[in-house]
Amino acid sequence: MDKDRLYNWTLEQKEAESIRIIKETVDRFGQDRVATTWTGGKDSTTLLHLIRQACGGRVPVRVIQIDTSVKFREIYDFVARMAREWDLNLCVVRNEEALKTIKIAEDHVQCCYQLKTIPLQNAIREFGLAALFTAVRWDEQEARQNEEYYSPRQNPDHVRVQPILHFREIDIWSYIRKYDLPFCELYRRGYRSLGCEPCTRIGATTGPERAGREAAKEQAMRRLREMGYF
Repeated sequence: MDKDRLYNWTLEQKEAESIRIIKETVDRFGQDRVATTWTGGKDSTTLLHLIRQACGGRVPVRVIQIDTSVKFREIYDFVARMAREWDLNLCVVRNEEALKTIKIAEDHVQCCYQLKTIPLQNAIREFGLAALFTAVRWDEQEARQNEEYYSPRQNPDHVRVQPILHFREIDIWSYIRKYDLPFCELYRRGYRSLGCEPCTRIGATTGPERAGREAAKEQAMRRLREMGYF
């Protein structure tokens, strides 16, 4: 795949490709067997809007929000507001058993696995999903650089569909400005990438986008993704 060519597309070309992928997925699997993840961050909010564009101004698929219990208050407020305003079929999933025993952020791999991956896998099984949209991007994280638009996964069997791989960080903000999309206020305070509150800080305005995220987790991203993380 010629990433340089895709990166050099206009924003309108990138939108059109993302919308094509979204339509193709919903048409192939049916909206009841497709869901999208949504963290409340800029990328997954952009993906939600692209789904709205592709599907007649609404999000007809389930919207899965993984609740670790330690997200920023601002994220919880933003998610609740947008779910109402965009009439989302919001499905909040948690690993209640792990939350009773786990020490938050002590072992970053186990914390992410237990509080993010396990509830996501459970949701895929519970809802009988065949395809799951995620908002990962090639330029965001080294472990995601070789991802493809359609990525078959096991445990459970489904297809990860990643319609905005070709968007860069600057494209996300250009898209948000173009459509005057709402976004979490934490970005105005200097955050560039949002995770759980104990593992996220304000990073530099230049350099890696995820520099404000917990280093131990970032270094273990390949392992986490092999375990089912997105």
